Amino acid sequence: MSRRIAVVGAGMAGARFAQQYRALGGDGEVVLYGAEPRGPYNRVLLAEVLTGRYDPEAIALPYGAGTLMRSGCEVVALDPAERELRLAGGESAHYDELVLATGANPVLPPLRGLHAPDGLKAGVHAFRTLADCARLAEDAAGAERAVVIGGGVLGVSAARALAALGLPVEIVHQAPHLIDRHLDEQAGHALRGSLAALGVETYPDNRARALHGEARVTGVELASGYLLEADLVVLACGVRPRTGLADAAGLTVRSGVVVDDRLAASAPGVYAIGDCAEHRGIVHGLTGPAWDQADLLAARLAGADDDARYTGSRPLTRLSAGPVEYAAFGEVGENLPGTDVLRLVDPTRGSYKKLVLRGDRLVGGILLGDLAAVGTLTRAYERDDPLPPDPLDLLTSTP
Repeated sequence: MSRRIAVVGAGMAGARFAQQYRALGGDGEVVLYGAEPRGPYNRVLLAEVLTGRYDPEAIALPYGAGTLMRSGCEVVALDPAERELRLAGGESAHYDELVLATGANPVLPPLRGLHAPDGLKAGVHAFRTLADCARLAEDAAGAERAVVIGGGVLGVSAARALAALGLPVEIVHQAPHLIDRHLDEQAGHALRGSLAALGVETYPDNRARALHGEARVTGVELASGYLLEADLVVLACGVRPRTGLADAAGLTVRSGVVVDDRLAASAPGVYAIGDCAEHRGIVHGLTGPAWDQADLLAARLAGADDDARYTGSRPLTRLSAGPVEYAAFGEVGENLPGTDVLRLVDPTRGSYKKLVLRGDRLVGGILLGDLAAVGTLTRAYERDDPLPPDPLDLLTSTP
């Protein structure tokens, strides 16, 4: 009888693992459990579904021929000692090896007036799933003004999509500039200008304090007391690793499910990858590292590379949505020890390019408004290749 690999979570990490396991010759039975009613899809493209550029079927992800996909099947408990899962309907399922790919939950901000008796107040939306996207699209069709709370990658994507639907949009962001985890101050300000040209106004260094309205939201009150009128609010305040199953089962959990270089958790036969996994104190929360982890674990469990070890990733964040596009990777801060910085700024084109160099190596970079060189730069960064004699050539190169 072949061994059974249960994958809990049918998101981007779980689907990638299942696909790669099959591609690498894995012959075990793979069962993919997903709480959502549909199969895996590319969450990065939700904003493009919202604008109508893609329909939901177009962003579906492969998960390997022969994989048993159990959609709408939530795992509510696991027993590592017995190697059993308990499903929401009361069914139990045995596994030989378990891959936790449970992803992350959206963070709901502590706002007065956020909730109605049956959930979020009418007109207020999270933006994490295709179901969220469908509800938001339906609501946006009759809305007059939108506010997005949170100016990270998701918030900027959502704001750009709502503007494309014809809505006036405002972003409220606590940090001094947009996408502050990945962009420096100059890039953040340049991005703000690009969004303004699309009809998106930004309020950095501001905190939302309360939502107004009784049956439906009518406005967002800032900590300063200023009121932004809105009948549509999108919450984009980050995510938190979904670790409840692992924690309740007694696995070691800190910010995420703690794994070693084999991506093994603290119970025999249990692994974790993607947004729920914490490796060497880091929860990446990005697609690139999630797929790196999925690929490596698939190689190990398929027998293609028993000795593979995960030592970390060199993540890239990227948004490419019409006139708003950027890419950022590595160390992008100022005054980092032993580094030099090259910049090219073109205000007329709204472009900003920055390279952070340590000796003859590229250790970080930002491209905003012009991604022609992104392939050349990311290859040099990922491979840790020596730079050419004039590194400025990297900023002007094309694929």
